[in-house]
Amino acid sequence: MRFLRQSLMGLFLFAVTVGLLIAAVQVFTASLSDRMSQERRAPQARERVFTANVQLAEPATAAPKMTAFGEIQSQRTLDIRAATGGTLTELAPNFQEGGRVEKGQLLARFDTDEAQDALARVETDLRAALSEQAEAKRALELAQEDWASAQAQLELRERALARQKDLETRGVGTEAAIETAELNLSNARQQELARRQSIAQLEARIDQSETQVARAKIAEAEAARNLADRQITASFSGALSKVSVIEGGLVSANERLARLIDPDALEVSFRVSTAQYARLLDEAGRLRPAEVTVQLDVAGLILQASGQISRDSAAVGEGQTGRLIFATLSEARGLKPGDFVSVAISEPPLPNVVTLPAAALDPQGRVMVVGDGERLQAVPVKLLRRQGDDILVSADRIAGASVVTRLTPVLGAGVRVKPVGLGEQAPEPTPDMVELTEEQRAKLVAFVQGNTRLPDDRKAQLLEQLAAPTVPAQMVNRLEQRMGG
Repeated sequence: MRFLRQSLMGLFLFAVTVGLLIAAVQVFTASLSDRMSQERRAPQARERVFTANVQLAEPATAAPKMTAFGEIQSQRTLDIRAATGGTLTELAPNFQEGGRVEKGQLLARFDTDEAQDALARVETDLRAALSEQAEAKRALELAQEDWASAQAQLELRERALARQKDLETRGVGTEAAIETAELNLSNARQQELARRQSIAQLEARIDQSETQVARAKIAEAEAARNLADRQITASFSGALSKVSVIEGGLVSANERLARLIDPDALEVSFRVSTAQYARLLDEAGRLRPAEVTVQLDVAGLILQASGQISRDSAAVGEGQTGRLIFATLSEARGLKPGDFVSVAISEPPLPNVVTLPAAALDPQGRVMVVGDGERLQAVPVKLLRRQGDDILVSADRIAGASVVTRLTPVLGAGVRVKPVGLGEQAPEPTPDMVELTEEQRAKLVAFVQGNTRLPDDRKAQLLEQLAAPTVPAQMVNRLEQRMGG
């Protein structure tokens, strides 16, 4: 009996198992047929909405600045050279690299013994020439008085001859008396002629003495100049550079001893392109005295000075392009000749322009503005200037519009965007992220929460992603496919 009971129990369990398997197969077959009979619907495509930073295009008058690089140099630079060779017997205490000197200060002195002796000799020659000139003038005065006496004697002899001839006509005079008067007159004429010759000789002597005096004065001036050349003084106040001599050294003629630089009269020279140079010209074609600002960045410390354009180069250098411009600096504290600085030149103000970030302009010279339906429109603009990371464009076609400040590969004409001001600093979405509407977000959240087959950790991760402002597009498509539309 026990065996029969166990056999019947086993047979019953086997029959129940087979029945359950048959029921399971029928349920699976029915569900598969129902699934296959349903029409597969593609998920509804949803438009992506991208977030974009925008800026209101407000027309204004902007003063652009042209940037260049230049070199500081001194307007007054003098090479101190030896006019004559010799031994340096004395140097100023501050005759050294960087030494400050004042105008008229004695810088160097050469051996002056030979120069002083030469000056003394020519001074003696000058005194002798002056003495000869004075003596010749005194002799001329005496000769002129002697000539006057000879003229008076001649006139007296002429009257005596005329009187004898008059007596002869009246029958009182004699031939012998007339001949004697004529002889005396002839002697008087010879004496008067001799006095005139003496005066001419004395005048020639005076001319010669004047020539000798002039030559002596020239020699004296040359000797004095030679003596003065042996003493070098500062032509203006400044600082010494490139000092190459020491006291007691032998210096040849025209050798450079040092260079004198005026550190208070500085200017900057910088080169600009021809197009930039044209923007600095006035209506008459002359260079405007535009304001400039120079900066020197020294380990984070900025040395700055302002100035004004003074002139430009007369010709383009060989192998160079553009134009070389010079600007005079005022109060250039800390700057030295030879510093390499950046230069900012003020240009004439430009009216009716908009300042935008450089990233707002595409390679075709267009900007993206937010149009109807918050869709982007490409608008060509005229680029006027580039100012570092900014650009100046004409406001004729974009005045009052919202302009995208930074273009990305996903932002183009016709794309719908969510405008965000620059103050909010919204993050730029990546191309695989989309922004959901509140209705779409609610449907997806309800589907995830009602799905019992998802693990709890995976469900929490999906809900966290759906709560973000932007959601991965691939995840949204996958959930919509599982939802069946």
